[in-house]
Amino acid sequence: MTATMRAVVLDEPGPVSNLHLQNLPIPEPAPGWVRIKIKAFGLNRSELHTRLGYAGDAVTYPRVLGIEATGIVDADPSGTFTTGQQAMTMMGGMGRTFDGGYAEYTCVPLNQVIPFRSNLDWATLGAIPEMLQTAHGSLTIGLDARPGQSLLVRGGTSSVGMAAAILAKRLGMTVLSTTRDPGKTSALTRIGVDHVLIDDGAVAPQARIFAPGGVDAALELVGAPTLPDTLRATRVHGVVCFTGMLSNRWIVKDFYPIGYIPSGVRLTAYAGEATDLPADVLQSFLDDVATGHAPVPVDTVFTLDHIKNAHELMESGHTRGKLVVRVD
Repeated sequence: MTATMRAVVLDEPGPVSNLHLQNLPIPEPAPGWVRIKIKAFGLNRSELHTRLGYAGDAVTYPRVLGIEATGIVDADPSGTFTTGQQAMTMMGGMGRTFDGGYAEYTCVPLNQVIPFRSNLDWATLGAIPEMLQTAHGSLTIGLDARPGQSLLVRGGTSSVGMAAAILAKRLGMTVLSTTRDPGKTSALTRIGVDHVLIDDGAVAPQARIFAPGGVDAALELVGAPTLPDTLRATRVHGVVCFTGMLSNRWIVKDFYPIGYIPSGVRLTAYAGEATDLPADVLQSFLDDVATGHAPVPVDTVFTLDHIKNAHELMESGHTRGKLVVRVD
C-alpha cells in the first residue's frame, strides 16, 4: 500500500473554502531532487495571490500551495544531503509549477535546499526562509544598503517589512517604518525601528522630518498605489526597491518615467530565489536569534487543520509579523 501524507490542496482559485486537507501519496524524489519532511512552513502573500486567482497561467490545479518549507531531509538520491539533516527551501516553482510546502512532505530541486543547524523551535524556524531571503535580497541586491544610511520601509508590519527592519538595524541603519494602524506602533519599536510613521497615504512629508533631504533607501512593500509617495520620500541618488504588493496591485498604468520618478531618484526591484540566500547568511541569522541578538517576528502559529483560519487572517491584513503553520 502506498504511504500517504496530509496536504492542503487548492482545487481552483477562489475563497478559503477551496482549500482542502487531503491524504495524498508521499512524493518520490526524482534524480536531482530532494524530499523534505516538513516540520513547519510560513504563509506568504504569494499564496494568497494564487488562491485568489492572480497567478494566471503560471499555476495548474489542483495544487498543493506553499512557496517555502522547513524541516529535515528525508531522501536525497544524489547523496548530497544526509537523511535527518535540517534544511529550508523556498521558491523555484514551489506551490505553482509543482506541489509546495502546505504538506507533511515536499520534493524540491537539489539547488534550492539550504542546510542549517539550530536548536530553535520549529515554529520559529518555519517563519524564516522566505521572509529572510526577501528582506536580505532587497537590502543587498535591491538597495545596496550601507551602514549609517536611512531606510524607509513602506509596509512595516508585514513579515518582510519587520525582517528588513531587523536586518537594517543589524547593519547599522536608521530605520523608518510605516503602519496604517497606530496600535501597531509598539510592534515596530520592539524590533528596533527608530521612527514609526502612520501611513495616511502621504508618508513623504513625515519621512522628511527625520531625513530632511530624503531617505537614502526605501523598500516598497505595499505596491503600486503608494510607490509615487515612497519615491517622493527619497533623496536625489537615493534608491527605492519595489519588492512587495500588499495592496494586491503591482502594475503601474501609463508609466511615463520622467513624470513618475523624481529627478535623480533610482527605482529598482527585487524578486529572489533560494540561491539568493547564502547558507552562511542564514546560519549567522539563526545563531543571532538563538543568542537573543535578533528577533523573529512571528504573529500566530497554526496547525494544518486550521489552514483556512490562517488564510483568513492573512487576507484580513491584521497581522503583525509572520503567520506560521506547524506540521508535526
